[in-house]
Amino acid sequence: MKLNLARDVKNNKKVFYRYIDQKRWTKECVPPLLNENKELASTDTEKAEVLSLNMSQQGVLAAWKANGVLGSIRRGVGSRDRGHSLPPSAYATVKAYSNFDADRDAAALEAAIKTKGVDEVTIINILTNRSNEQRQDIAFAYQRRTKKELSAALKSALSGHLEAVILGLLKTPSQYDASELKAAMKGLGTDEDTLIEIICSRTNQELNEINRVYREMYKTELEKDIISDTSGDFRKLMVALAKGKRCEDTSVIDYELIDQDARELYDAGVKRKGTDVPKWINIMTERSVPHLQKVFERYKSYSPYDMLESIKKEVKGDLENAFINLVQCIQNKQLYFADRLYDSMKGKGTRDKVLIRIMVSRCEVDMLKIKSEFKRKYGKSLYYFIQQDTKGDYQRALLNLCGGED
Repeated sequence: MKLNLARDVKNNKKVFYRYIDQKRWTKECVPPLLNENKELASTDTEKAEVLSLNMSQQGVLAAWKANGVLGSIRRGVGSRDRGHSLPPSAYATVKAYSNFDADRDAAALEAAIKTKGVDEVTIINILTNRSNEQRQDIAFAYQRRTKKELSAALKSALSGHLEAVILGLLKTPSQYDASELKAAMKGLGTDEDTLIEIICSRTNQELNEINRVYREMYKTELEKDIISDTSGDFRKLMVALAKGKRCEDTSVIDYELIDQDARELYDAGVKRKGTDVPKWINIMTERSVPHLQKVFERYKSYSPYDMLESIKKEVKGDLENAFINLVQCIQNKQLYFADRLYDSMKGKGTRDKVLIRIMVSRCEVDMLKIKSEFKRKYGKSLYYFIQQDTKGDYQRALLNLCGGED
């Protein structure tokens, strides 16, 4: 076997890498043979008994497969991020309030808004400690009670960065993303950073919902606005991503396709003069995230540069920025957001727009993971950075969304 493998490697690298990956996958994914006492089976007899028991369970596995359960199990096994099997709310810093009463909260908000000078603390403490669904219920109860929209009342009562945080929290996630995208493309010039961050980081489900809500809110298609506000290959990449058509079947690891995609990314870029951008776009917008993580690893066996370095060498401007954001999101989305948060607060001045958008949009998704990545990379907590860079009621609101000191 080893002699055959050595001979094959000379002619075909794929054989070698497929062999190594299959070995690694087997080691990671096939559990040890444990006897009924949960001890490692040592004798041949014990191993045979355990294998026999496993074989008798194949009928159960077949039933799981028929009901789609096996795919979800496989997706959890051997993935780089085993946390994906948990619901997203497990990593939220803002969760549903247990003793929730929409009418009581609506009354408290009405009193806080009417108070001379406005009671910002009450407004912050209520709205940053309720889930998005609960905030929608509060808004409904407020309108029923006062015959006024809560968002309009708060817009009149608040100002500056605090207003931006609170009004952002009152929108549903898809409404918030849609409004941020619209603002990024409104008037002269385009805020490409916002466009890139949202479109590169959202899942298929999130993008499909954003497209639907955008159509409802603005009576036009998101894709149409992207096309009219962008150009060239950058436009093609944004349009392809915004469709939300990325493959999400991660139950099968296709080693041959991983190798093929890595080779094609190299052939389309570093290996040739000029870049075959459409090829890059096709692979990076259509393949699943776990697949692309493996492709970027394999890519290093073909190219003297990793994927991020290759992008910097091959393309410039908005397209470079978009590809870099996309690859970073694919490699580790929470680290990507941690980096964005750090960049928003480093040096003189704070890029509050970025800081607010990430805190509002991720506090009920994966903020705990983002905080963990932030502290691991930058040595100090996200909470500490927010304390140093912001002040007053705005600071209080952001710290509540951050979920306390690590």
